[in-house]
Amino acid sequence: MSGPMSLEPGGAEQDALARRLAGPRPARRRRPRWAIDDTTPTVRPPGRGPDEAAVSELAAELADRIGPAVHAYEVAALLESEGLSAAQVNERYGHPDLFSLASALYERVPRAFPEPAPAADPWRPDTVRCLLRGVLFALPGLAYPLTAPLWDTAGHARALIVAGLVSWAWGQALGHRAHLRMATGRHETGRTLLFGAPAGAVQATGAAALVSGGGPVVLAAAAQSAYLAAAGVLLVLARERLLLAALAPLVAGAAVLPWWEPGRALRAGLPLLALLATLAVTGRVLATTLAVPAVPGAARPAPLGSLPYGLFGLAAGVLVLIEGREEPYAVIVLTVSMGPAEWLLYRYRGLSVAALRATATPAAFLLRSAGVLALCLLLYLLPLLPAALLTGAEPAALLPLAATLWTGLLLQAFGVAWPSTALCLTAAAVAGPVTLLHLRGAGLALPLCCAAAALCLAACALVRLGRPAPHG
Repeated sequence: MSGPMSLEPGGAEQDALARRLAGPRPARRRRPRWAIDDTTPTVRPPGRGPDEAAVSELAAELADRIGPAVHAYEVAALLESEGLSAAQVNERYGHPDLFSLASALYERVPRAFPEPAPAADPWRPDTVRCLLRGVLFALPGLAYPLTAPLWDTAGHARALIVAGLVSWAWGQALGHRAHLRMATGRHETGRTLLFGAPAGAVQATGAAALVSGGGPVVLAAAAQSAYLAAAGVLLVLARERLLLAALAPLVAGAAVLPWWEPGRALRAGLPLLALLATLAVTGRVLATTLAVPAVPGAARPAPLGSLPYGLFGLAAGVLVLIEGREEPYAVIVLTVSMGPAEWLLYRYRGLSVAALRATATPAAFLLRSAGVLALCLLLYLLPLLPAALLTGAEPAALLPLAATLWTGLLLQAFGVAWPSTALCLTAAAVAGPVTLLHLRGAGLALPLCCAAAALCLAACALVRLGRPAPHG
C-alpha cells in the first residue's frame, strides 16, 4: 500500500515543473479593442440607451465579416469568438446582451456577398511538354536521310512503310490500354507496356519480312520497330526529356550532313547509338515503374476495348501515307503539328468546362460548344496554311486531312472511338485504291474523302460532345 499522495512536487515531477518555469511562456491572445483593462466592470447608469457611436465604430471595423452573414446569430457567434462578454456589451455598447448587439450590427451593415474565386482550369495544358512531343514525333525521321546511302531506297521503302503502319496501329492500341491501366496503378501500366511493346515490334518486323522476302532490310525494319516500341513506352510514361536526350546522337549526325560527309561507319553508327540509348532508357524507366507495389485485385480492361484505337491508328497512317506519296513534306508538317494538336485537345476540354459553368440551359451550352469546336479547329488549321506553302505541300489536300485527324483524335479523347474509326477507315478505303492505282480523279480522291470525313466527324463531335454530360 502506498502512502498518502503529497502535494509537494518531487523527483521527476519537480524536474518537469522546473523545465516549464524556465521555458518560454505562451503568447497571450491580443485583447480586442472593446476589452476593458479594469477587471472590475463599471455598471452603466439605468435608463441610458445604446451608445450609437461605439456601435457604429464596431460595425465599421467588422463590416467585411458581418456583411456576408445571413442571420444575426452568425454575428453573435463572431462577437463571441472574439471574446466579447455580456458585461462588456452592456458597459461599452449599452445593449443588454450579446444577441441585442448582434441584431443591431446585422441591421446596420448592408449585406455584401463576395464573388467566389475563379475556379482553376482542370485541363490546363503543359505547353512545353506538348511542343516537345511534337518535335519528338518528327526527330526519328532524321535517320532516313542519314542512312539513305546504305540501302536501296526503292526496295527497302515498302518494307519500312509496312512496318511503320503496323507499329503505328499497335502503338495506338497499346497506348490506350496502358492509360486505362494507369487507373489501377503504375505497376500494372508497366506490366502492360513491358509485354505489349516487344510484341508490337515483333509483329511489325514480321510484316516487313513478309513484304521484302528477307534480307538486310529486315534488320532496318527491326531497328525501326524497336525504336517505335521503346519511344511509345517513354511517351506514355511522360518521359519526353529522356527520349530527347537519347536521340542526341541522331540529331548531331543529321545536323552536320549539309557541311560534312560523315562516312558509312558514322551513318550507321549514330542511329544505332541513338537506338541503343533509347532502349537503355526505356528499360530503366520500366524497371522503376515495375518497382512500385502492385494493387491487389486490380481489374484488367477488356482487350477488345482498345481495338478501335488501333484501327484508327492504321487508318490515319494510310491517309498520311497517301498524302506523303504526292507531298513528302506534308508528312513532316503533320507530324510536327501533333504537338499543338494535343495542346488544343486540352484547351477544348478546358473551354468546354468553362462554357458549362457559364450556361444554364442545354441549348446555350450546345451553342457555346459549337463555338469552342470551331475555335480550336481554326487555331489548329491556320498555322498549317503557311507551313504548307513554305514546304510546297498542297493546302487543299493537307488541311482536310489535318482536320480529319484532329477531330478524330478529339472524339477518341472522349472515348467515342468507333464513329471516328469507322469514318477514317472509310476515307482510307475509298481514297487509297483510287490514289495508289492512279485511277481517274486520283488527285481529288484524298481531299474530297478527307473533307467529307472531317464534316461528319465535326457533326459527330457536336452531337456527342455538345451535351453537358461528357464534361461534368
